[in-house]
Amino acid sequence: MSGFFYILEFQYFKSQLWHGFYQVENINNRKMKKTILFSAMFLGSLAFAQKTAPVVGGDKDAHGCKGSAGYTYSQIKNDCVRVFEQKIKLTEVKPEGSYTSMAAVIFSNDMQKAEVFIPNIKLNSIILNRLGKGKAWKKGEYILKPYKKGYQLIKDNVVIYK
Repeated sequence: MSGFFYILEFQYFKSQLWHGFYQVENINNRKMKKTILFSAMFLGSLAFAQKTAPVVGGDKDAHGCKGSAGYTYSQIKNDCVRVFEQKIKLTEVKPEGSYTSMAAVIFSNDMQKAEVFIPNIKLNSIILNRLGKGKAWKKGEYILKPYKKGYQLIKDNVVIYK
């Protein structure tokens, strides 16, 4: 019988040994999981901290003009300009909404070309060519004519700005 008890005792010892090893392994797994979890959270917070908000004025176009600062590219001046700072401004004749829009004109040094900045067109501006001395500037459906002490912009024979 002593052999039988010896086998039972050995089996019990073996199970306790295995159980203890499992507990130690389980504790180590839990510590490893916590370490991995906290490391992932830390690295994730670093990744989000690196993303900065867009810089105001950091929106340069193909010509280097900052649209958020009011600049747009002028083909005639070959530089960035603020349309609302130009000397020649035209006011919309029949505004469609509750506001009135503005157009601006820049002439070339020899007065042979006029660049007209009109809101809501595909391009930022339209280049009109002078038809003759003292005459109007034209391109397609647009005509810019001298009018009293200023200018009129006509589209399809209708005055749209003056």
